[in-house]
Amino acid sequence: MTPKLYILDQQDQRANRLQVILSFVAEAHERIGEDDLVAALAKEPKAVVILGALTSQQHEAIIEANPEAAFLLLGETLKPLLRHANTVGLLTEPFAYASLTQQLRDCQEYHRLLPGQRFHEISGKFVGMVGSTAPMQQVRFLIQQVAKTDANVLILGESGTGKEVVARNIHVLSHRADGPFVPINCGAIPAELLESELFGHEKGAFTGAISTRKGRFELAQGGTLFLDEIGDMPLPMQVKLLRVLQERTYERVGGNQPIRADVRIIAATHRQLEGMIEDGRFREDLYYRLNVFPIETPALKERAEDLPLLVQELQARLDSNNQAGIKFTERALESLKLHPWPGNVRELANLVERLTIMYPGQVIDVAELPHKYRHIEVDTYVPHYPEALLERDVINEMFQFNDDDDDDGAQQLNSQLGGGGLEYLPEHGLDLKQYLADLEVSLINQALERHDYVVARAADILSLRRTTLVEKMRKYNLMRDEGESYSE
Repeated sequence: MTPKLYILDQQDQRANRLQVILSFVAEAHERIGEDDLVAALAKEPKAVVILGALTSQQHEAIIEANPEAAFLLLGETLKPLLRHANTVGLLTEPFAYASLTQQLRDCQEYHRLLPGQRFHEISGKFVGMVGSTAPMQQVRFLIQQVAKTDANVLILGESGTGKEVVARNIHVLSHRADGPFVPINCGAIPAELLESELFGHEKGAFTGAISTRKGRFELAQGGTLFLDEIGDMPLPMQVKLLRVLQERTYERVGGNQPIRADVRIIAATHRQLEGMIEDGRFREDLYYRLNVFPIETPALKERAEDLPLLVQELQARLDSNNQAGIKFTERALESLKLHPWPGNVRELANLVERLTIMYPGQVIDVAELPHKYRHIEVDTYVPHYPEALLERDVINEMFQFNDDDDDDGAQQLNSQLGGGGLEYLPEHGLDLKQYLADLEVSLINQALERHDYVVARAADILSLRRTTLVEKMRKYNLMRDEGESYSE
């Protein structure tokens, strides 16, 4: 709704001259008294007020009491009041059409960007659009502006940025919301079948057409047709689509009866259509027919601050499917924010689902993220267990053989130890704790030497975490001499 414009000025001649100029600007305006203005702003605080001479001298009180109103001051004597944030400009005589229209535009901008205003206007209306960063606010604003019209929309952006979500929201906020939303992926249908998919066909129109079939245009009648991946549409089909957009009628394949196309067209692509036009792979006239109102969906890397909200939304969707939820630590989220996300939101959704399967109901830290998503170094908690528990676990692993496999098991263990292990317990016995410690030291040294002391690779071959291996090396004093370092 356009804010009301009030003129409050007790210099009658000046106010009359201003009204004449405003009539050319085509702004709906009203001259008003001081008491009536106070009452009007109490009812509708978002307004434009041209404030001039007042015998009460209550200029400052009126300005301060109405922070949502944008004020234009009349005359040099009021210039000191420009220190208030909601005094947008100063008007002086002679009034000029150009300067007046510019200052009225600035008042519109004051209202458009009013804190909380855009959120108040759009909250609760959008479906599946998560994020509060500037790029997402701009997308929401564009959707809200174009939804009330029937203009063709072209949605641009990388794969996985949610172009269909944008298209659905345009439909939901439009006057066609009660009609169908019909999507079609132009790149997923063979060229020879695409015409039939879009326009339908009559019975017997071609081999296999055993009955009359409606196309997507007909199914979307009264609603919205979403042409996804329009850049993959073959050139012959582009010509036919252009004709429909121009004439707003089409015929089924094999038919001669024109059908009126009462649909709103939204197209989307991840391709650079202007480059395709230069290469002769996309028609320039079709491009300009579709590109009436372009909307570019931002890549996830351009709105990394939205990532916690997106993760929360994706988790909620999985919870609704009865999949055990997961939580992310702040460190894990910070690491994810540093990822370039070539697959955008779709890649993030896949990651959240994968982690939900792997760690149901658990808390995810950096250590649980796949390697390519670990972009920060953190000290991960490494549990320390009682020696008795560790020894029992090692013994269980070493002697986990069936009775019938004792000999084979002993030989296998001896082979794993490089022939240096004990095949049978000596008659005089042994110090088991020391024996296991020596065995562990030997295996760690072998792993380090085999991989040129690259700790991470040695840890992999021993099925240990890198931090666990480092702790063991410190425990057994296996760190290199001072001045030498291990590769991570």
